[in-house]
Amino acid sequence: MNPESLPVVAVIGGGSWATAIVKILSETDVKIRWWLRNADDVAYIQTYGHNSHYLSDVQINLRKVKVYNDIVKTISKATYIILAVPAAFIQQALQPVSAMHLEQKVVVSAIKGMIPEQNLLVTDWIEQQYGVSPDHICVIAGPCHAEEVALEKQSYLTIASKDEVQAAAFARLMTCRFVQASAIDDVYGVEYCAVMKNIIALACGITHGLNYGDNFQAVLVSNAMQEIKRFLDHIYPKHRDLSGSAYLGDLLVTAYSQFSRNRTFGNMIGRGYSVKSAQVEMNMIAEGYYAVKSIHEMNAKQGVSMPITEAVFQILYEKIPPGTAIHHLKEVLR
Repeated sequence: MNPESLPVVAVIGGGSWATAIVKILSETDVKIRWWLRNADDVAYIQTYGHNSHYLSDVQINLRKVKVYNDIVKTISKATYIILAVPAAFIQQALQPVSAMHLEQKVVVSAIKGMIPEQNLLVTDWIEQQYGVSPDHICVIAGPCHAEEVALEKQSYLTIASKDEVQAAAFARLMTCRFVQASAIDDVYGVEYCAVMKNIIALACGITHGLNYGDNFQAVLVSNAMQEIKRFLDHIYPKHRDLSGSAYLGDLLVTAYSQFSRNRTFGNMIGRGYSVKSAQVEMNMIAEGYYAVKSIHEMNAKQGVSMPITEAVFQILYEKIPPGTAIHHLKEVLR
């Protein structure tokens, strides 16, 4: 293919998931423009071809990847813009960007969290803040851990968009020799499930830290799937098969994997760490910490039965001892 005719994809973010996405795209026929907040990180990657902080073993193909510190310049020639920064920092990252900069571009959220305080999905925030049409918005869902992408282990992605043609086109760009991507139209279902599975992973980590066993974890996760279904059916009813990989698969890998930062964070809380000390020691963002507050506040108006979410909220925000909260939770699980 003529290099001049290749699609241009901008990746926004310097963490492990952004680095993994750059690696995936490097295997396909696209040109990549990569924005990182820190100018020193940009210089390091340009010099050594590695992200020194995340997935440092991944070799960055600098023939295909151009690295920038200027976000407006990064997205200027891009057809697709992939957002891969934590939800809590997306407003700061996009501060220099105006609606004009996003005209005629497809914005893809790879963020599995909600905008704090506003309790908005990232796609809703992009639509409201920048006037991007829903047909020009996509969501990347798992199950897919960045660490396994780095190891080139077979992985699967689901691309959701209200425009299935758009989703399918982007899914083709995200398919390579070790990643298979498919398309669906359930944007809200995929996005809310991605938010809530991080909350469930926190709960799994907490119970593991409290020395609950595999039997309890299996019951916890099966009850969690029912909790997610109740919430989704209430706020966005749609015929959907929650046993699909974008829903149940993403939940399972986040709840059980050694690479799950939410499970790791929860495990530390269960073992007695304070929230602040766990955050400092991890040095990574556990999206579930912010998500559980957003979902709790949303559900205060909806009244859906969500005992797992409420237990995690009580532990993280109301300082209820983990042992006490989980003891009460276990009485309502079936």
